[in-house]
Amino acid sequence: MAARTPRVVAELGRPETPEEIAARKAENSLKHRQRQTVRNLVLALGASLLVVLVIVLIVPRSDTPVDRDVDVAAVAVQAQAASDDRLAVPELPEGWRANAAELRTSTVDDVTAWYAGYLTPGDEYIGMYQGLDANPTWVAELLARTLASGTITIDGVEWTVYDNRRSNADVGNARYGLTTEAGGSTFVLLGTASPEEFETIATAMVPTIEAQD
Repeated sequence: MAARTPRVVAELGRPETPEEIAARKAENSLKHRQRQTVRNLVLALGASLLVVLVIVLIVPRSDTPVDRDVDVAAVAVQAQAASDDRLAVPELPEGWRANAAELRTSTVDDVTAWYAGYLTPGDEYIGMYQGLDANPTWVAELLARTLASGTITIDGVEWTVYDNRRSNADVGNARYGLTTEAGGSTFVLLGTASPEEFETIATAMVPTIEAQD
């Protein structure tokens, strides 16, 4: 059997040496393995995307936004043990809903407050705070250190008004606010709702305010 003639490499103008043949084969083998690795990664990625697509298609979904509905009265019964003052649970008209209710303690001055967050029928926000033995600093922090703009009497209760709706300052949710004091409680209403909606919740809070010692 005739001996195999070594391959002539055009770039070299001569046959490959055994060392060059070995190096070429090793390089070709490495490139092959790299191509296989990339191919396997692509296939694995495609399989993963297919699984995700199947899950998305088979899991039922609703177009209705998830909206928490918190029972403020039930939470208040448990929270009442922390205070001798009656906690406010306003009875609001249909269309209002609560998305939070809890006792909160300020990290700035250690004031404990009963808090409930409400959404109006127009999906605007009003936060109700009842500070227990609160101080002016606590009130100022809630209202973004803005200045009072007047007073208003709602169903026999006088409230201090903070109207920041036309302000260019960053006041967070304190676009509009009302504050009043009774007994050992300081009541603060703040949020993005209209003054009329603030009057609605303030009116609903009157029985609690009048019941304070």
